[in-house]
Amino acid sequence: MASPERPRLRRSEVPAYLLDKHGIPIALATLNKLATVGGGPAMRYAGRIPLYDVEDLDRWAANRLSQPVTSTSGKVA
Repeated sequence: MASPERPRLRRSEVPAYLLDKHGIPIALATLNKLATVGGGPAMRYAGRIPLYDVEDLDRWAANRLSQPVTSTSGKVA
């Protein structure tokens, strides 16, 4: 997981961070696809290496989660 000394993560580290911090399981293959087609967390490049700011990952996770619901009929698509 990222610390204040390490505010950016490599793509391979992102699934563990999202699971540990937000409880969101996501496969590395899914992140790779989202990086190609769009819809994933924002990234920056250091040369050819994609890096993810922790703040962007937190924002993406918050936007991905729904509001609390008390039944399956309360889920909005």
